[in-house]
Amino acid sequence: MNTLRRFSHGDAAVPGSTSWYLADLGEFRGQQTLYTRQAPQRLKVLREHALIESAVSSNRIEGVTVETRRVRELILGIPLLRDRDEEEVRGYRDALTLIHEQSAQLPIAEATIRRLHRLTRGEIWDAGQYKQRDSDIIERYPDGRERVRFRTVPAAETPDAMAELVDGWRRCLDEAWIHPLIALAAFNLDVLCIHPFRDGNGRVSRLLLLLQCYHLGYEVGRYISLERLIEQNKDRYYETLEQSSQGWREGRHDPWPYINYILFILKSAYRELMERVGDLQAPRGAKTEQVLAAIQRLPQEFTLTQLEQICPGVSRDMVKRVLGAQRGQLVECVGRGPGAKWVRLGGEKG
Repeated sequence: MNTLRRFSHGDAAVPGSTSWYLADLGEFRGQQTLYTRQAPQRLKVLREHALIESAVSSNRIEGVTVETRRVRELILGIPLLRDRDEEEVRGYRDALTLIHEQSAQLPIAEATIRRLHRLTRGEIWDAGQYKQRDSDIIERYPDGRERVRFRTVPAAETPDAMAELVDGWRRCLDEAWIHPLIALAAFNLDVLCIHPFRDGNGRVSRLLLLLQCYHLGYEVGRYISLERLIEQNKDRYYETLEQSSQGWREGRHDPWPYINYILFILKSAYRELMERVGDLQAPRGAKTEQVLAAIQRLPQEFTLTQLEQICPGVSRDMVKRVLGAQRGQLVECVGRGPGAKWVRLGGEKG
């Protein structure tokens, strides 16, 4: 609310770096239809991978993990759930499916926000309910020390803050306070600063990001996982969030580091989409292609475990087969046994 409220005054000077992001994203949006009409089978594979990666990555950012060998069945099948973590990953899958299939019927409203939270939290007692107690964001250090990183909106003020935020989003678009993509990122920052739920705020903010992108006509999240890109740039996520939240309660914060971060994620997603769909060389198996694309995203030196983690739904045997087939061409193995490292040949970090 405090970020959107600032833009309502009409005195926001947009930094040059932000303007460049907006120009690039405008061009990508213009090319979106051209690319998404190509290679329907390739796009089907991308949609499936994005669904899996998004459900896994968004939960993993919050420390919720499931066994690698269970991921594909958990997201695309209907297995019996083994534990709370699997329930939350499945719930996030359900929320993603709802957005992908019914975005036009899902307004940015408090009921929608609570519904998304309820889906991601499963059977827990306060799913879909705003927090009932004050909850600050605490940073804990390895030596046991703690510090309050941010004081969120008190529980008693949360319903009013969320109502103002939702109304501000509607008015911002209707009255053109600022570019819609800036408003989207500002809304995302305000949700995280209000911290409306006891737990699950980050996951809800990422679902809202996807939904608002759909509403604005930026559909890259259907094919490329925004959550996976956020996880890969997690340090920058926390750094810019802390920078932009300082002084938020008083309306004296600098929102641009976080706004630029969100625009960077969207631009990265579009660039990856263009690379994936535009590369129409000899077809490979879907899982092989997923592993090869993942190798390009990892640091130049990586482990088998790291590769597995960003290839949810692909078995270890399949990952090994792809590595073996690419040995001496794309990758080389250094060392033996569990501690062996793999090195991508001929390039820096992808």
